[in-house]
Amino acid sequence: MKYSIKRQMLGVFLGLVTMIIALMFVLNSSFLERFFIKSKQMDMGEMYQMLTDAVETYHLGEEETQEELMKTCERKNLSVSVVNTNSEVTFYTEQDKRGRLFTQMLGYELGINKGDVLEETNHYKIYRLKDMGRGEEYIDMFGTLSDGSVFIIQSPFGSIRDTVNSTNKFLLYVGMVTLVCGFMFVWYFSRKITKPILELADLSQRMANLDFDAKYTSGGENEIGILGGNFNLMSKRLEETISELKSANNQLQKDIEQKEKMEDMRNEFLGNVSHELKTPIALIQGYAEGLKEGISDDPESMEFYCDVIMDEASKMNRMVRNLLTLNQLEFGEEDLQFARFDIVGLIQGVLASCEILIQQAGAGVDFVADEAVYVWADEFKTEQVFRNYLTNAIHHVDNEKRIEIRVIRQSDTVRITVFNSGKPIPEADITKLWDKFYKVDKAHTREYGGNGIGLSIVKAIMESFHQQYGVKNYDNGVEFWFELDSKLTKD
Repeated sequence: MKYSIKRQMLGVFLGLVTMIIALMFVLNSSFLERFFIKSKQMDMGEMYQMLTDAVETYHLGEEETQEELMKTCERKNLSVSVVNTNSEVTFYTEQDKRGRLFTQMLGYELGINKGDVLEETNHYKIYRLKDMGRGEEYIDMFGTLSDGSVFIIQSPFGSIRDTVNSTNKFLLYVGMVTLVCGFMFVWYFSRKITKPILELADLSQRMANLDFDAKYTSGGENEIGILGGNFNLMSKRLEETISELKSANNQLQKDIEQKEKMEDMRNEFLGNVSHELKTPIALIQGYAEGLKEGISDDPESMEFYCDVIMDEASKMNRMVRNLLTLNQLEFGEEDLQFARFDIVGLIQGVLASCEILIQQAGAGVDFVADEAVYVWADEFKTEQVFRNYLTNAIHHVDNEKRIEIRVIRQSDTVRITVFNSGKPIPEADITKLWDKFYKVDKAHTREYGGNGIGLSIVKAIMESFHQQYGVKNYDNGVEFWFELDSKLTKD
């Protein structure tokens, strides 16, 4: 196989090891020397600070302080000499180097010593200098302390290049041995890994061809062995499931046919109810109008009965229309005409048409919104939703008789809220508000002619929009809300 896992594992391992060795070789050659110099600069800086602290506290001449300085010098491989303003040596590290360090100090004072300046401050300079007599390289820090004493701190540098070369050779030899041993190691284990994988690939191919007699036989207690066992279990269950699916498919076909019959019966029932109710409603309205025109000898009594008949007929007629609307919404028989329109303008139009009802309820309306807010929805059905919320608020407004309508912009949506002051809805009834014919206060609903279908229509419309809607209780009233898209498409 051209792209086999074995070849990929070998290629990745050899490439990775080669890259690591090459990277270490480059880093060792390029940065080890710089790292060594930087490290020595930091060591010298720490020693300078220790000398400064000792001078400022007048402890440099004390035996305890000098022992601590000596230990630090030995640990960091530094040679130090300090000469005060009276040309007296106040601290030095090794007797045999005292003269050489003093000579180096004079060379810097007289400007004889020439070297590369690695760092420079107001109090000292750090040099990289080669001793022409000895042929050795050093890193020197030369400067003055706060009391005017002259100091020199020195560290040998010559062995770093030999160290770099030796390290590079060592890396080269170790890298070659690692590549050879690693190649053999990866080749051996890649064979052990890929063999059962190839068996699993063959097994999956046979299962895809519905050959459920295929089984994984290599075994093992590792992840591949567990996968092979799961393949065997899956093969067995697939065979059982396909048999069950065939039986379930037959049952599902029967259920679909039964559901279609029930839907046909439901549609037929709604159609028949609508048809049967329209005729008596028309007759009741006709006779009531005739009676109202003077058929009865007692005009006052007959007018009262006629008003009752016409009122009941009107309620039944509204119920039929609402039932038909709800039926069309629930079964998706009405086409949605999505368009961009101003929801604020729509609300203002509905408020104007309901002005008489608002006045009859003795309510005050507060409308909080921007001048224009555009949304995407079916404008006619959106008006139905808002009109249902508004009439519901008018019929239930109480206490301070306040209705508050808000249009709230959100990130990608607009929320429309309708609040009316009054009694909160009992918590047990909130989840049932959207059910057909459900009424929280049946006596009050009957009083204003409600039939418990309005909120069911709201639910059907909002679900057809695939948008959110709901109700929220407050201590002083109830708020109904719904949301619409403010963008054509969501990010």
